[in-house]
Amino acid sequence: MGQRRNTVAAGLAVAALTLSACGSGSGDATSVADKPKFEANTTMAKIAAAGTIKVGTKYDQPGFGLKGLDGELAGFDVEVAKIIAGAMGVKPESITWVESPSKVREEVIEKGNVDLVAATYTINDKRKQRISFAGPYYVAGQQLMVKSDNTKITGPDDLKSDPTVKVCSVTGSTPSEQIKKYLANVDTQLVLFDVYDKCAAALRTGQVQANGLDRAQLTTQICSQTALLVGCAAKLRLDVRSGKTLGDIAPPVPLDGSGALKDAAAFTFSPGAANDVALISAFYAWPPLLKPSGYILRAASVVRNEPF
Repeated sequence: MGQRRNTVAAGLAVAALTLSACGSGSGDATSVADKPKFEANTTMAKIAAAGTIKVGTKYDQPGFGLKGLDGELAGFDVEVAKIIAGAMGVKPESITWVESPSKVREEVIEKGNVDLVAATYTINDKRKQRISFAGPYYVAGQQLMVKSDNTKITGPDDLKSDPTVKVCSVTGSTPSEQIKKYLANVDTQLVLFDVYDKCAAALRTGQVQANGLDRAQLTTQICSQTALLVGCAAKLRLDVRSGKTLGDIAPPVPLDGSGALKDAAAFTFSPGAANDVALISAFYAWPPLLKPSGYILRAASVVRNEPF
């Protein structure tokens, strides 16, 4: 069987909003344009004149949009929205954030509850019939997540061969649609929640056996299991490579010539075909504590897997 991998592109869903360019600031501060000029009566001109913007994002996605115990939002989507707002002269503190789970993203735009949505939002033709996208600004694949001791589910085809298996996803998400073709009975096997936190909890407690996530969401779920890895979603490096046997797989070389952890683009993502052995490796650059250069945490697992 050949390799099957679905690629999804995340974009900004916008309400009559088009930006030709966005400035980027230095350091941690978001650059804010000083009195930017836009064509009269456009959405950008109105937002710039008001000095405020309403942004929809997720509150439960570590690394992309997560509301902390202090009530502050953090994540990649949050920062992208701040940069776009800054290009229109809107300061971060003048952004009104609106929680926008997968199932309501189009709705909040259509009703005018937000000016834009940045919320792990896959670009597809069906959604384009209702709203407009800018982007993509992030590309990821889709995978299945199971408990580490589950040896029965090695790929999506196993879901159809055992109709008792239950799969969790989120209402309105791309994974929830893509997984359907692999199920024997969608009505009895697919369990939908409104947010991914509930999916992860159902997997841990055994209520479902698999969780349909894209690659970015899988990374955030891994990082959400520990509070020790500071900045995990941005610093974690995942490497997946496959072969007919473990001996066919050359292990990754995570460090560059200077001894620093390589950029994410240098790592492989090739889960392989059905019945292939997959070597999954994770690397994290721990902040310097005992040594000036810090050190690298490594974890590896060998499974039989198939990309989804």
